[in-house]
Amino acid sequence: MEEQTVVLIVGAGPAGLATAACLTQLSIPYLIVEREDCSASLWRNRAYDRLKLHLAKEFCELPHMSYPADAPAYIPKDQFVKYLDNYIERFDIRPKCQTAIESCSYDEGRKCWFSVARDMTTSVVVRYTAKFLVVASGENSAENIPVITALHGFAGEAIHSSRYKSGASYSGKNVLVVGCGNSGMEIAYDLASHGANTSIVIRSPVHVVTKEIIRLGMTLVQHVPVNVVDGLLVRLSNFVFGDLSKHGIVRPKLGPLLLEAKTGRSAVIDVGTISLIKNGTIKVLGNISKIEGNTVEFEGRKESTFDAIVFATGYKSTANTWLKNGESMLNDDGLPKQEFPNHWKGANGLYCAWLVLPSMPRISPVASCLATMHKHDGPDKMN
Repeated sequence: MEEQTVVLIVGAGPAGLATAACLTQLSIPYLIVEREDCSASLWRNRAYDRLKLHLAKEFCELPHMSYPADAPAYIPKDQFVKYLDNYIERFDIRPKCQTAIESCSYDEGRKCWFSVARDMTTSVVVRYTAKFLVVASGENSAENIPVITALHGFAGEAIHSSRYKSGASYSGKNVLVVGCGNSGMEIAYDLASHGANTSIVIRSPVHVVTKEIIRLGMTLVQHVPVNVVDGLLVRLSNFVFGDLSKHGIVRPKLGPLLLEAKTGRSAVIDVGTISLIKNGTIKVLGNISKIEGNTVEFEGRKESTFDAIVFATGYKSTANTWLKNGESMLNDDGLPKQEFPNHWKGANGLYCAWLVLPSMPRISPVASCLATMHKHDGPDKMN
């Protein structure tokens, strides 16, 4: 079985859905495939209960559709999923779910992308040919858990943050959170709020800001050079939080906005975790050296026992496992080679649409470029 289209979009998360909507507005034919059984599975199935979008709603709208007028400034998970469902309905987006791309390569002779996919419910192989390929599977495709000596022998519960829902079942237990990004810091707060004896491993420098500070920065950076804005954000954060280095939290040398633009590492937006760290409710620990039974040893030979470990250590891209001609756009980790804002374009009609940088509407360059090339070449020149 073979299907032809102008654009093949791989991934039906927010980035893939936004790309599909933009193409619909431009009357460009496309197909969108998704390996999970629903769109935006990360938000529907792998997000903790208290999660809200960490940026204000004006920076998190998808193209061509605003949030309802009465939506809160910071959108809760369930409302964001509802927004995505309304978005899908409005633009009549019909992802082919449970369709896993197994390989995709560029055919020089036919000047098109040739993909082999498998229907995961029937095991039927489907082949797609497309003039353009949009990688929208993101960097959050597979759980990332670091290699730690004897982790497999840990006597308690060890889970990735994608399986964490609430701290309600951890009351009175000793729980270690590994990872100090937004998820790790918020999960630590949630655990402590539910009565867990909570510790967190902070392994690398991190910016901590308030919602108001990052919202100000996102607004100013549209009019003021990013280094100037970053300087202001750091000064404001230092004023609000004071010197956090004595609590084991060190700021990176690059400012928060420039760091995200260059590396994709976001500032942590504090939800109350810092005050709990300052008063000792949440303990900050260093790198894990080894695990033996319920005992975890840290750098400096400090030991503690835990009932559970939550790895808020992020995800990794799986694009390189199926994309065979992506060298022009992706590095060995399956992430864009180029820094923002030039990360989205590869060779031979290859594009990526990922929402990992300052604001969500980063799909427009992809759709606009596709529209220009489609109009120039004509829809019949794929074969």
